[in-house]
Amino acid sequence: MFDSHRAALTDPFLKASNPWMLSTLQSFHRAFRMDFDQSNGGFMNIDPSGTSTASVTKPATGAPRSLQFFVIGLFFVFGGLTSLNDVLIPKLKDLFTLGYAQAMLVQFAFFAAYFTISIPAALLVRRFGYMRTAAIGLMVMTTGCLLFIPASQSGIFSMFLFALFVLASGVTTVQVVANPLISILGPASTAHSRLTFAQAFNSLGTTVFPYVGSILILGSLTTINARDLAGAALESYRSVESMVIVHTYVGLAAALTLVAVAVWSMRSKLQEKPEVALGLLKSFDLLLRPRFAFGALCIFLYVGAEVTVGSFIVSYLMQADGMGLAERDAGMHVPLYWGGAMLGRFIGTWALRVYSPGKVLATAAFTAALLLLASSITAGSISGWTLLAVGLCNSIMFPTIFSLGCENLGSRMSEGSGIFCMAIVGGAIVPLIAGYTADHSSLKIALFIPLLCYVTIMGYGWYACESRTG
Repeated sequence: MFDSHRAALTDPFLKASNPWMLSTLQSFHRAFRMDFDQSNGGFMNIDPSGTSTASVTKPATGAPRSLQFFVIGLFFVFGGLTSLNDVLIPKLKDLFTLGYAQAMLVQFAFFAAYFTISIPAALLVRRFGYMRTAAIGLMVMTTGCLLFIPASQSGIFSMFLFALFVLASGVTTVQVVANPLISILGPASTAHSRLTFAQAFNSLGTTVFPYVGSILILGSLTTINARDLAGAALESYRSVESMVIVHTYVGLAAALTLVAVAVWSMRSKLQEKPEVALGLLKSFDLLLRPRFAFGALCIFLYVGAEVTVGSFIVSYLMQADGMGLAERDAGMHVPLYWGGAMLGRFIGTWALRVYSPGKVLATAAFTAALLLLASSITAGSISGWTLLAVGLCNSIMFPTIFSLGCENLGSRMSEGSGIFCMAIVGGAIVPLIAGYTADHSSLKIALFIPLLCYVTIMGYGWYACESRTG
């Protein structure tokens, strides 16, 4: 099987007909190649500490190789659910007549889960292992999706926020599993590019879900203005219009249930040794390591900046001094932002093998800051397209910051992942600050909030270069 896969990469027809696909497959092959032992005819066994053992499993199990594809699927799922908020925000903003800061409570409810759930999720990994914890996370996600039913029936904004928090709690748990798992399923020397490649499929989810969501959710917006309604008429309007949200998330709940069953059936594929859970606060001593602490800060700022820009896209592109698009048309541009991140991650898989990860990170952050500056001081199409282009720069940031900050953590990798996932709470805080700024000035002025975040991340890239050479 391994030899036939390798042969496919040298196929002359593929080389002639689709060189881009060939290049992508070659990157995939390099990033995800297994430590294959020709003499024993099997794959190296992996334990949860991130080290290869001397034992070799039989190739019939297919465990390490199949798990790599499975983990990629998890990245797709939680990436798509996260980006769906970008089209949910304008829908709820219309239904409940919210300001920008109030609308950003959608992101606050979602990303607050990362702060409260990440460390408990990491402790679950240590107690039950990666696969069982992933199944738990998927069922929590399913529960969150189903909570949109009573939220719609109540017509209360806070109920939607609660459903999002539960959904995000499951997403957080799955992400705590996926990040370290993709890092340990292969050689340590290719961890940076392997995680970046997996994040490309995260971006595929963030590209596909908003596009479908724009059709299902934003496509149903009526010409009725909720501000003109009151009492029973307003409650009825909210209940009817929110049903399109319910239908979308109930469909997701059904799909997540199937994925959870598949995960549970694979729970024995990875040879794991559950460890005794440490105290909840014990994990925070990792923050005494300067490089890890700076990395956690940059995860906070990066996610905050990325979520802020994504949340503003629909409103920003609708502005008269921007592209002046209708709401649904503006929503259809959201996938271009996330799609840029997907494209950039395929490119980043190559770049991180050629250049220092710190330099690549610093360059990407510097370019993102320049694009935001350009968008804020220009008008028309230039203003809109420079904002969307920030997605391309976002491509390698999260996986590179993660792998730079978590280097050499050894058996404490799951704890480090938990703290880094806690730092994703930046997606709750930074958008609120930017939303408050937009309410009291303008969206263009509010872009300086994520701009400052990218400047700090640029500094971490250079710091990582210096600490590695120093």
